[in-house]
Amino acid sequence: MRIIGIDPGLARMGFGVVQMTPKQLVPIKYGCIQTDLNLSVSSRLKRVYENLQEILEIHQPSHFAIEKLFFNKNTRTALSVGEARGVALLAASVAGLCVFEYTPLQVKMSVAGYGKATKKQVCYMVKAILQLNTSPNLDDTTDALAVAICHAQNTISKKLTGI
Repeated sequence: MRIIGIDPGLARMGFGVVQMTPKQLVPIKYGCIQTDLNLSVSSRLKRVYENLQEILEIHQPSHFAIEKLFFNKNTRTALSVGEARGVALLAASVAGLCVFEYTPLQVKMSVAGYGKATKKQVCYMVKAILQLNTSPNLDDTTDALAVAICHAQNTISKKLTGI
């Protein structure tokens, strides 16, 4: 099974494609879709959509996992992230993918074993689980890979328990 994990954002949308094999998770492609802050919001959303469509077309994931939004302070940031998240969900729908959503707490719990894990702890575990030589350059990329790992582990648990 091939999974794409998404960490939604308008300035930077992290993505991570992993292949689930019987023995391990293999990283296929990961990075960030970045948008120019000088462009209009609609142009930036279009760029996110087109880039994500291309990634989905090239890497052909069978599962699309995305982080749910959780903001308690900055409403403006929440709005732009929500718009970018909507575009990502649209790209998944157009590609015919089922969408799986996870809260930040679920992702941290799955990857680091602790729901209040720090960014550094999550990064360490992502690097270890995927056997990466170096950590991803941006937190957004690490978070997207963590979402993909979370979905893989959730899928394994469901198969083992029959739920």
